Amino acid sequence: MTTFVDRVELHVAAGNGGHGVASVMREKFKPLGGPDGGNGGRGGDVTLVVDQDVTTLLDYHHHPHRKATNGQPGAGDNRSGKNGQDLVLPVPDGTVVLDRQGNVLADLVGQGTTFVAGQGGRGGLGNAALASARRKAPGFALLGEPGEARDIVLELKTVADIALVGFPSAGKSSLISVLSAAKPKIADYPFTTLVPNLGVVTAGSTVYTIADVPGLIPGASQGKGLGLEFLRHVERCELLVHVLDTATLESDRDPVSDLDMIEAELSQYGGLDDRPRVVVLNKIDVPDGKDLADMIRPDLEERGYRVFEVSAVAHIGLKELSFALADIVAKARAAKPVQEATRIVIRPKAVDDTGFTVTAEGENFFRVRGEKPERWVNQTDFNNDEAVGYLADRLNRLGVEDALRKAGAHAGDGIAIGQEDNAVVFDWEPLMAAGAEMLGRRGEDHRLEAPRPAAQRRKDRDLERDEADQEYEGFQPF
Repeated sequence: MTTFVDRVELHVAAGNGGHGVASVMREKFKPLGGPDGGNGGRGGDVTLVVDQDVTTLLDYHHHPHRKATNGQPGAGDNRSGKNGQDLVLPVPDGTVVLDRQGNVLADLVGQGTTFVAGQGGRGGLGNAALASARRKAPGFALLGEPGEARDIVLELKTVADIALVGFPSAGKSSLISVLSAAKPKIADYPFTTLVPNLGVVTAGSTVYTIADVPGLIPGASQGKGLGLEFLRHVERCELLVHVLDTATLESDRDPVSDLDMIEAELSQYGGLDDRPRVVVLNKIDVPDGKDLADMIRPDLEERGYRVFEVSAVAHIGLKELSFALADIVAKARAAKPVQEATRIVIRPKAVDDTGFTVTAEGENFFRVRGEKPERWVNQTDFNNDEAVGYLADRLNRLGVEDALRKAGAHAGDGIAIGQEDNAVVFDWEPLMAAGAEMLGRRGEDHRLEAPRPAAQRRKDRDLERDEADQEYEGFQPF
């Protein structure tokens, strides 16, 4: 059974905001005491948090759909709805969050680092919050805003200082087991190690981590073996250690060709050319292994590699290797620039920023995009005439009608507010008056009952076209 997963696709959905409520206070001797509808609660967020106790994404592999709770609707007597509970998802240190297209959304490194994967929807306002001097008793309330829902990809990249790379059965697991307290599975057959192993090494005053990257064989960068799945775990390491088997039983292999093949795979994977390399000649406790190490060491040193001869089984050369790796890690840490505290940058919006855009799409059709117009549309109950009239007032005050006129829109043109797959489309009537003084009974807006000349003209044209088609069908040629 799979116990280690380092890449999953997660479907997250934040909670929806609760609806506001339209209510009127009713007490003895006060049959119409004014609006007292409460606001809806906020929907819960979906947040990713780095937890050092989590080492795999296995839980999200089995349960990829996660949803926060919705906000509760408001109630009469000015009672607001309860906020939805945030959903906190623990992830391993080094998790990278991407969208479906592969764009990096967040790189979560360090205990407690958070990322809001789904923003909860706002709660709708009740009619008590919508009341004003001109609209004393609103007969409507705003709907809750839908929570954010999207698909994300989580990739785990091991956070380690050193990566051990090499062919299967080269002795990487044995080496990490004697350098640290890690207890990986060790056996004399290829692909014994199926998951990256981490070990913590203490050498003097330096403490560093080593990662054993399994499954590297020729073609790993194209997906052969297990290499493509685990090469990403090398990306964060400061040092690459080539573990070469000097006592291999395969006649068609030798340590130098193994090194060249692994380097070719690392080069094809990309992004690792700037990492320093160290070569470890393992299994020198075998007589033939010691002789082969003495033969190839000068060649490797001529290439610029720093070479160490060790035996993980006999514990030969381990102390020198451990302190040498610690020295390289310490120098790499000292060379890193000091991280400054995150500066808070405030970027106020420009004075001429309207917060929305109007674009022409085809003939007699325009689309309005913007945070406020789209949110207002989502919060409008289109079964309530007064709520629709309130939306018209808000759009007019924002300047949407003036922008439509400047864009060349005319009466009767189609107007869409929102994205293509989730837009509200209506016929624009620019002569519609705006103002609460036009309201009649609660829940109604007489402006919406007025005749619509543009719509009537289109109906007349369609009727004339139908009559012309009928006449043509009835025409009999000689």
